[in-house]
Amino acid sequence: MVDRGAETLCNCRTRDPAREKMIMQGLNASLSSLITPDAALAAKTARFLDATALLPGQPGDPDGDFARERLPGAVRFDIEAFSDPANALPHMVPTQAQFASGMAALGLTRDTPLIFYDRKGSIGACRAWWLAKLFGHESAFVLDGGLEAFRRAGGAIETGDAAQLVVSEGYRPRPRFDFLAGTGDVLAALGDPAVLILDARAEARFLAEAPEPRPGVRGGHMPGAVSLPFGKVIDGEGRFLSPEALRANFASCGLEGQTVITSCGSGLTAATLTVALVAAGLPQGRLYDGSWAEWGADPSLPVATF
Repeated sequence: MVDRGAETLCNCRTRDPAREKMIMQGLNASLSSLITPDAALAAKTARFLDATALLPGQPGDPDGDFARERLPGAVRFDIEAFSDPANALPHMVPTQAQFASGMAALGLTRDTPLIFYDRKGSIGACRAWWLAKLFGHESAFVLDGGLEAFRRAGGAIETGDAAQLVVSEGYRPRPRFDFLAGTGDVLAALGDPAVLILDARAEARFLAEAPEPRPGVRGGHMPGAVSLPFGKVIDGEGRFLSPEALRANFASCGLEGQTVITSCGSGLTAATLTVALVAAGLPQGRLYDGSWAEWGADPSLPVATF
């Protein structure tokens, strides 16, 4: 393990600039959403960001876990800190100014290669990756399998005090609003054969056979939406399936070239489907930020339960 009392930065990742440049150029050129633990070990200029997030009712202490151990040189990317505090819905997209301020406070610019990770799996990392892409960050990746996969690959885990944050000279967003969908976009998509809505929630919630975790939210789904629980695009250790398996899963949902809108309970696991689309070599599509927390709470919006 790396003790920050003895190592100021991650000297455990010995520099090989030529190899690192080749790896990062290859990843960027491939438009990949994922990075393997082995490739992450070689990416010395990339910054690790612990974006661990919990689903409703899920136990855990992401901040405490980060304080105890983390990937070398990592900073904490708290999904809630990168949400719009003026919006009553959970972890909605922040304003450009809010996102830029938060990234600069972490010492980041839009040119910094970013590797987002969770302790296990990638629920928070996928949301963080999507936010980075939404605000124009080109070199951003999700660590496939998270911290535990990195550990199994032989990567050093840092303990002791986390790095002191140094504010960057500034972060300049370049928003890609074509990656974002609102209620109006989803309403317009209902019945449109050129758009496919994929719902990442558990099928029982999709069919209104299990209660929603948030009060005042109806069960069911948008009419015409297709259920694809996020667990079907990852394996038991939180790693994404192969591109071939992912494409087969999407094809089984009826995806044949349509534009995809991903949705879930509150915009977290929808991002897991978005990352899977890109990992499968398919267009990223759009993410419905309000997701079912917004749709299911609005009695004026249509709901299906079959």
